[in-house]
Amino acid sequence: MSWQTYVDEHLMCDIDGTGHHLSASAIIGHDGSVWAQSSSFPQFKAQEITDIMKDFDEPGHLAPTGLHLGGTKHMVIQGEPGAVIRGKKGSGGITIKKTGQALVFGIYEEPVTPGQCNMVVERLGDYLIDQALCNGDMLVGSLAKDFSTPYLA
Repeated sequence: MSWQTYVDEHLMCDIDGTGHHLSASAIIGHDGSVWAQSSSFPQFKAQEITDIMKDFDEPGHLAPTGLHLGGTKHMVIQGEPGAVIRGKKGSGGITIKKTGQALVFGIYEEPVTPGQCNMVVERLGDYLIDQALCNGDMLVGSLAKDFSTPYLA
């Protein structure tokens, strides 16, 4: 399974059978390299990824200035220090889950809720961590069958 398949089938999936989807999503290396992204994912600057990585290393770094991605500023809200960053902008927001070598991004707008975005992004990130799949390798062999549903249930 390619990284693009993770984005297309597991981040941009139908959420809870509602017909709602994230607005955009991506899997990006800690170095800012794009592993896979939805067509709607914003064009970002390298410094924005550097700042996000710094907030994972030094929680609270983004709080004074906000989380910027593609030039859009999100107010940083409660996340999980070192593991998850969450941001809010108007009726939408962003969730970023850190794995061993990549960041899993989900961006949402209403009617998708923050909790739904968190669930989709964090489940994929947790799965990748648990399976040691975010080391730059592709998912192959028998592990592919274990990753067959959007919610990894």
